[in-house]
Amino acid sequence: MIKNGYIEAICVSTGKGTVKIPIDEAEFVAGHGIKDDAHAGNWHRQVSLLAGESIDRLKKQIPELRQGAFAENIITRNLDFKYAVVGYTIRIGGDILLKITQIGKECHHGCAIKQQTGECIMPTEGIFAKVLHGGIAKPGDSIELITE
Repeated sequence: MIKNGYIEAICVSTGKGTVKIPIDEAEFVAGHGIKDDAHAGNWHRQVSLLAGESIDRLKKQIPELRQGAFAENIITRNLDFKYAVVGYTIRIGGDILLKITQIGKECHHGCAIKQQTGECIMPTEGIFAKVLHGGIAKPGDSIELITE
Protein backbone atom coordinates (compact mmCIF):
# COMPACT_ATOMS: atom_id res chain seq x y z
CA MET A 1 0.00 0.00 0.00
CA ILE A 2 1.35 3.45 -0.88
CA LYS A 3 0.22 6.69 0.75
CA ASN A 4 0.93 9.86 -1.28
CA GLY A 5 1.49 13.49 -0.37
CA TYR A 6 3.89 16.32 -1.14
CA ILE A 7 6.63 18.27 0.57
CA GLU A 8 5.42 21.59 1.96
CA ALA A 9 8.82 22.70 3.27
CA ILE A 10 12.38 21.50 3.80
CA CYS A 11 14.21 23.03 6.75
CA VAL A 12 17.81 22.89 8.01
CA SER A 13 19.93 24.37 10.79
CA THR A 14 23.64 24.71 11.37
CA GLY A 15 23.41 23.91 15.10
CA LYS A 16 21.58 21.28 17.14
CA GLY A 17 18.91 22.58 19.51
CA THR A 18 18.03 25.48 17.23
CA VAL A 19 15.03 26.25 15.06
CA LYS A 20 15.50 25.15 11.47
CA ILE A 21 14.91 27.52 8.55
CA PRO A 22 13.17 26.72 5.24
CA ILE A 23 15.35 26.33 2.15
CA ASP A 24 14.55 26.18 -1.58
CA GLU A 25 16.08 22.76 -2.16
CA ALA A 26 18.10 20.17 -0.28
CA GLU A 27 20.65 17.54 -1.14
CA PHE A 28 19.97 14.21 0.56
CA VAL A 29 23.16 12.16 1.00
CA ALA A 30 22.95 8.38 1.43
CA GLY A 31 24.03 7.27 4.89
CA HIS A 32 24.36 10.88 6.07
CA GLY A 33 21.17 12.96 5.84
CA ILE A 34 20.61 16.42 4.42
CA LYS A 35 23.81 18.18 3.36
CA ASP A 36 24.69 21.07 5.70
CA ASP A 37 22.09 20.14 8.34
CA ALA A 38 23.20 19.88 11.98
CA HIS A 39 21.39 16.54 12.50
CA ALA A 40 23.04 14.80 9.54
CA GLY A 41 25.59 12.12 10.32
CA ASN A 42 26.12 8.42 10.80
CA TRP A 43 23.18 7.70 13.09
CA HIS A 44 19.53 6.61 12.99
CA ARG A 45 17.88 10.09 13.00
CA GLN A 46 19.43 11.67 9.91
CA VAL A 47 16.14 13.22 8.72
CA SER A 48 13.03 14.24 10.66
CA LEU A 49 9.55 14.52 9.19
CA LEU A 50 6.36 16.05 10.53
CA ALA A 51 2.90 16.35 8.97
CA GLY A 52 1.81 19.89 8.18
CA GLU A 53 -1.65 18.99 9.44
CA SER A 54 -0.18 18.32 12.90
CA ILE A 55 1.53 21.70 12.90
CA ASP A 56 -1.76 23.35 11.83
CA ARG A 57 -3.42 22.11 15.04
CA LEU A 58 -0.90 23.99 17.16
CA LYS A 59 -1.00 27.08 14.93
CA LYS A 60 -4.54 27.63 16.16
CA GLN A 61 -3.02 28.37 19.57
CA ILE A 62 0.28 29.87 18.36
CA PRO A 63 -0.44 31.60 15.02
CA GLU A 64 3.15 32.86 14.74
CA LEU A 65 4.53 29.28 14.72
CA ARG A 66 7.04 29.07 11.87
CA GLN A 67 8.24 26.22 9.69
CA GLY A 68 11.17 24.50 11.39
CA ALA A 69 10.02 25.34 14.94
CA PHE A 70 10.06 21.64 15.90
CA ALA A 71 13.52 21.17 14.31
CA GLU A 72 11.79 19.17 11.57
CA ASN A 73 13.58 18.73 8.25
CA ILE A 74 10.56 17.89 6.12
CA ILE A 75 7.02 19.16 6.51
CA THR A 76 4.60 17.02 4.55
CA ARG A 77 1.08 17.68 3.35
CA ASN A 78 -1.59 15.04 2.62
CA LEU A 79 0.61 12.19 3.88
CA ASP A 80 -1.00 10.29 6.74
CA PHE A 81 1.73 9.06 9.07
CA LYS A 82 -0.73 6.95 11.08
CA TYR A 83 0.32 4.13 8.74
CA ALA A 84 4.03 4.66 9.45
CA VAL A 85 5.96 1.78 11.01
CA VAL A 86 9.67 1.47 11.73
CA GLY A 87 11.22 -0.23 8.71
CA TYR A 88 8.85 1.23 6.11
CA THR A 89 10.27 3.24 3.22
CA ILE A 90 9.59 6.83 2.20
CA ARG A 91 10.19 7.89 -1.40
CA ILE A 92 10.73 11.55 -2.28
CA GLY A 93 10.38 12.43 -5.95
CA GLY A 94 11.65 9.59 -8.06
CA ASP A 95 15.05 8.95 -6.50
CA ILE A 96 15.35 9.66 -2.79
CA LEU A 97 14.65 6.77 -0.42
CA LEU A 98 14.44 7.01 3.36
CA LYS A 99 13.97 4.19 5.86
CA ILE A 100 11.90 4.94 8.96
CA THR A 101 14.03 4.23 12.03
CA GLN A 102 12.05 5.83 14.85
CA ILE A 103 8.61 7.25 15.56
CA GLY A 104 8.48 10.01 18.13
CA LYS A 105 11.17 11.27 20.48
CA GLU A 106 11.37 12.81 23.89
CA CYS A 107 10.46 16.49 23.96
CA HIS A 108 13.34 18.80 24.88
CA HIS A 109 13.21 19.88 28.51
CA GLY A 110 11.48 23.22 28.72
CA CYS A 111 10.11 23.09 25.16
CA ALA A 112 8.57 26.51 24.54
CA ILE A 113 5.76 25.07 22.40
CA LYS A 114 4.72 22.60 25.11
CA GLN A 115 4.80 25.40 27.69
CA GLN A 116 2.45 27.52 25.56
CA THR A 117 0.04 24.83 24.41
CA GLY A 118 0.43 21.97 26.87
CA GLU A 119 1.28 19.72 23.94
CA CYS A 120 4.33 18.88 21.86
CA ILE A 121 3.73 16.80 18.76
CA MET A 122 7.25 15.43 18.22
CA PRO A 123 7.01 12.74 20.96
CA THR A 124 4.10 11.04 19.20
CA GLU A 125 4.01 12.36 15.63
CA GLY A 126 7.63 12.98 14.62
CA ILE A 127 9.08 10.51 12.13
CA PHE A 128 12.82 9.86 11.89
CA ALA A 129 14.66 8.18 9.06
CA LYS A 130 17.99 7.29 7.50
CA VAL A 131 18.79 8.16 3.87
CA LEU A 132 19.14 5.00 1.77
CA HIS A 133 19.43 6.70 -1.62
CA GLY A 134 20.18 10.38 -2.06
CA GLY A 135 19.23 13.11 -4.49
CA ILE A 136 17.87 16.64 -4.66
CA ALA A 137 14.43 17.57 -3.29
CA LYS A 138 12.43 20.77 -3.04
CA PRO A 139 9.05 21.89 -1.73
CA GLY A 140 6.28 20.63 -3.98
CA ASP A 141 7.98 17.30 -4.70
CA SER A 142 5.94 14.16 -4.16
CA ILE A 143 6.46 12.07 -1.05
CA GLU A 144 5.16 8.54 -0.58
CA LEU A 145 4.95 6.22 2.38
CA ILE A 146 5.50 2.68 1.08
CA THR A 147 3.89 0.22 3.47
CA GLU A 148 4.42 -3.04 1.60
